[in-house]
Amino acid sequence: MRAKRCVRTWLGLLLGMTVTVLGALTPSALAGANGPAPPSPAGPPAPDTTVPRLARLWPVGLRPSVLRGWDPPATPYARGHRGVDLAAPPGTPVRSVAPGRVSFAGRVAGRGVVAVELTDTGAPPLRTTFTPVRATVHQGDEVAAGEVLGTLEPGDAHCGTSCLHWGLRRDRTYLNPLALLPPWLLHRGLSRLLPVTSAQRQPSGSLALLP
Repeated sequence: MRAKRCVRTWLGLLLGMTVTVLGALTPSALAGANGPAPPSPAGPPAPDTTVPRLARLWPVGLRPSVLRGWDPPATPYARGHRGVDLAAPPGTPVRSVAPGRVSFAGRVAGRGVVAVELTDTGAPPLRTTFTPVRATVHQGDEVAAGEVLGTLEPGDAHCGTSCLHWGLRRDRTYLNPLALLPPWLLHRGLSRLLPVTSAQRQPSGSLALLP
């Protein structure tokens, strides 16, 4: 009987000491004793909004007027302008601004659309879109910078006058297509005629055209 009472006494003392020690430990100490906490789940990666200046020319003309600039919407479904409008007459050739692959060439809601995935622009790649365009290329075609994709269609009410709507996207994120243009293309001034000196005079005696 005495031995049993001793065993119960020692068990009670051990239990009391265990409760006391655990109660004194802080939550951080308990977490350290159980190993590092599992990492919190990360959200989806932010979309890459960088745009390399890889364009080699404007999609229409040499330096078209921008009738309406890029005005990104505050939310995916809000009002805004998801591209730029470039002035050009119907029948103007529409060209790829950089090398890529035609990802779509067809009609959407009655309007001709051509989309080009640009080469070496990451995953998912940058994709340029052009509308309204009567396509002369097909889905899957590889195109070079300056290659004709089609001709500008007439009768588009988007601008109130004849224009090309030029867009740029990475996955579902709309970007500014003008950011593809290097400064020398974006801000190039008009050519001007200057007086010709004897050193500049051509054999024919014509004026020299200087940038």
